[in-house]
Amino acid sequence: MMINGMRMRRCLLWAIAMLSSIIGLAKAAVLPGPLVTTEWLAANESAVTILEIREDPNEYVASHIPGSRLVEAGKIRQTRHIEGRDIPAMLPDAAAIEALMRSIGVKAQHPLVIVSAGRTVEDLDGAARLYWTLKYYGADELAILDGGYARWVAEGRTTESAMLEQRIGDWSAGEPREHLLADTRAVIQASASGVQLVDARPLAFFHGLAKRPVVAAYGHIPGSRVFPTELRAKPEGNAQRYLTVEDYRSILGSLQIAEHRPTITYCNTGHMGAGAWFILSELLGNPQVSLYDGSMAEWADGLRPVARY
Repeated sequence: MMINGMRMRRCLLWAIAMLSSIIGLAKAAVLPGPLVTTEWLAANESAVTILEIREDPNEYVASHIPGSRLVEAGKIRQTRHIEGRDIPAMLPDAAAIEALMRSIGVKAQHPLVIVSAGRTVEDLDGAARLYWTLKYYGADELAILDGGYARWVAEGRTTESAMLEQRIGDWSAGEPREHLLADTRAVIQASASGVQLVDARPLAFFHGLAKRPVVAAYGHIPGSRVFPTELRAKPEGNAQRYLTVEDYRSILGSLQIAEHRPTITYCNTGHMGAGAWFILSELLGNPQVSLYDGSMAEWADGLRPVARY
């Protein structure tokens, strides 16, 4: 009788554990796509992990979405030594990204929603850079909050300043998806292989009227077309929001950018280029888009040809 009682207790405990596991899986939200609205996030915030990416961590400390985790923008970039030169703001290795995600408590197989400050197109592009980085290292359940934190606040939704208790997560980097990353050799071979180059910087940078200090020359990679920041989002109050798929198709057509051709996007250091990659790859569904991580910082530093106007 005692043995049977012990067996029954073990079976009951096993059943409870299985049921808890099933309930836990059921609580995990199914992301509706690569973009989510504030309404959707408000209804599902307990079922996803919210990652707020900030250039200035003090902004997050002052106010953030309850339960979210801070990703410091500077920690998803690193300097790499390439062809005898130090190239800034490059993709970190798998170990560094895995350690970062674990240090802020990110759990494996849990949907991730990335929230930018949302005030500028560059903010949106920062979220896209994190999205691209995590996807490169194997993450699939990813989305960006349209309008970012600025829209969340504008709608009067709950915020907090309290910091989460630090817990170590178990998120793991997977096998790198090399097709998402382009190097200088791929850019050199682009025209010969039928790959289009898309410059994601403001028009003044593309035409060589301005440049960032990190870039050695004015202008753009020869043969590229521009998909500028000015045409990638629209302001709504203090927030920047994405356009519709139909709008992007019309804009790209007017810019003579083919939405379904193999494409390499770039900018100064791969930040704005990630924004163009996100639109072409994730919103328009082109699986043949990669990001030139080194961008103009690497291209121009190697004394390669640059075009203006």
